Amino acid sequence: MKKLLSPALGALALLASCNFLDKQPLGTISPNNFFKTSSDAEASLTAVYDGLQQTGSYGQDQIEMGEMPSDNCTTTNGDVNALEKIIWSTTTSQVNNVYQSNFLGVNRANVVIKYVPTVSMDTARRSQIVGEAQFLRALYYFNLARAYGGVPLRLQPSESGAPSDVNTARSTQDQVYDQVVSDLQQAIVRMSSSQANRATKNSARALLARVQLTRRNWAAALAAANAVTGVTLNTTPNSLYPAENKGSESLFEVQFAGNSDGGNIVPDLSLPSPLATYSFPKFNIPTSELIAYADTTRANGDRRWTNSGVVNASNGSRVGRSYVSMIIGTGSNNNDQGPFVYKWRSIGNGFNSVDNTYVLRYAETLLTAAEASNELNGPTAAALSPLNQVRQRAGLAALTLASTQALSKQALRAEIDRQRRLELAFEGERWWDLTRYARHTIADPSATHPVTALTIIQQFTGAANQNYLVFPIPQTELNTNPLITQNPGY
Repeated sequence: MKKLLSPALGALALLASCNFLDKQPLGTISPNNFFKTSSDAEASLTAVYDGLQQTGSYGQDQIEMGEMPSDNCTTTNGDVNALEKIIWSTTTSQVNNVYQSNFLGVNRANVVIKYVPTVSMDTARRSQIVGEAQFLRALYYFNLARAYGGVPLRLQPSESGAPSDVNTARSTQDQVYDQVVSDLQQAIVRMSSSQANRATKNSARALLARVQLTRRNWAAALAAANAVTGVTLNTTPNSLYPAENKGSESLFEVQFAGNSDGGNIVPDLSLPSPLATYSFPKFNIPTSELIAYADTTRANGDRRWTNSGVVNASNGSRVGRSYVSMIIGTGSNNNDQGPFVYKWRSIGNGFNSVDNTYVLRYAETLLTAAEASNELNGPTAAALSPLNQVRQRAGLAALTLASTQALSKQALRAEIDRQRRLELAFEGERWWDLTRYARHTIADPSATHPVTALTIIQQFTGAANQNYLVFPIPQTELNTNPLITQNPGY
């Protein structure tokens, strides 16, 4: 998904921008004039994918927002202190950037969904392009709904720049989720089963499973997860992270191409010098609690956390664990000491890493199947089978129904929570898991979890304030859209 922005595509990207910030007419090109050929249709879809690389999306802030408030990470970067310490506000940069970037993607997808069906081209490919745009719109809207709750549900492109075209009241969170489910169901029908570097039927099924798990629709989550077929786990955790990813278990990832498109900034903001060549205060620094947690599992043979080697900053050697490593700096790099995330390996100059960012992978889908099955029926062979695939890939023994971790629904729930945390650490999902655990316990007080978002919120704010389960609507949106209302407590 490289930035193949021709002049025409650049004009389309401007036309499809999310103009809740800029409500002036945008450019002179109109969709009716742009969409003439199959190349135009393909270019418009590339613009939708391109939105995923934005700083406010998977280029940085989407990952930060999903990790920094959680118990996985700390930071030396003042720019993300508001996320780490749960003191965010309507003007916090990430709160604004994630909102803006996801709506940018939504509007670009809306352009494709509206206009590509009018293009004279191969009908199968035309339908597939629309399906990919529906998948991407679903992903963008899912990210918005779980971050902000109900948001404006815009299903037509904002083209004129007039207030009546862009100002929309909030729909409920459930209404947004319903639209996400509808888009994914249609995308599954339209999309291909296999294509390089693009969304496929399995991408949509995996995202649908995540959406239904978030909504606690256990049966639907299980069905969607089980529908992901023809995929295998990578043989080892370490093999998930070559320079350009594309592991066998990858279901959808954001592509980065290094110097040709600016590359992936996240590795440079996570790895210490000199492994990262851009010197900047880091985020995604593993917490001491997670390191201690990892040390416990490492003693049990968990390959995700094995190898006690260190990285010596004086010579740049890269020896360490699969997911977390340690650095001992010497000489000019003496201050670069401590644990760091080792899920990225290829560092370019400045921000030009070619490491891709996983959005969906099969290990998560297996854990979703295990969780949904356990919530429906308690510990069964059907719940243990997908869980054991993830455990055994990590080097852990398979559980049986006689295992301590499987003696009750609560015990198995705690084990699944643990495996999700360790398996998906630093990939931008931990905070969203913690918020859905909190909502689960609110809806069903008997459904205990070892830790929820309310645990973290109370730790930093002194009260288990449910208002912090969503972020505030950005002040910029409040200033420009008189129809929108703020979330409670902000």
